[in-house]
Amino acid sequence: MRLNSAVFEVSAALPSQFPKPTLPEIVFSGRSNVGKSSLINSILNNKSLAKISSTPGKTRTINFYNLGSLRLVDLPGYGYAKVPQSEKERWAELITAYFESERDLRLVAQLVDIRHPATRDDIRMIEYMVEFEFPFIIVLTKADKLKKSALAQRISEFNQQFSEYEGINLIPVSAQTGEGIGELRNILISVVQD
Repeated sequence: MRLNSAVFEVSAALPSQFPKPTLPEIVFSGRSNVGKSSLINSILNNKSLAKISSTPGKTRTINFYNLGSLRLVDLPGYGYAKVPQSEKERWAELITAYFESERDLRLVAQLVDIRHPATRDDIRMIEYMVEFEFPFIIVLTKADKLKKSALAQRISEFNQQFSEYEGINLIPVSAQTGEGIGELRNILISVVQD
């Protein structure tokens, strides 16, 4: 599988706009401004495929990227305070509709900013995945923002915060420096080849 062969497929604002579930899918989930689009671009080695904005809450649709034998799915970010409640509810309904549809969901990459403890919304999302038995990993973004000692401390704190979830996989990454991107690519490829 060639990760750099991705093309933008569709931006879905309604469940009826989801592409047909003909491919295995890997989902990227996380709060607004956690770096989902930057990470997708880094994984795919394409700086401009997923649109990046410094303004949180820019991704308001579910964006699908087609790699031929795999589809990457970029969910809208959650937790952004300046978005009207009606818009937050629409996003929640759209995300729920995605997870409840019959798709070949291989993995959810749950993104959490390594500089901060997981938010209540992050924990809710993890609990949702555990409850419905979706396979997932936790990707700790923005690892380049911390020195090595602080990075090790934060990973230890995340291990404690997530201790009740058995066998959780934490992967620190940086879309800027490439740290952890190779490991993440290998995981993505392995879940599709299984």
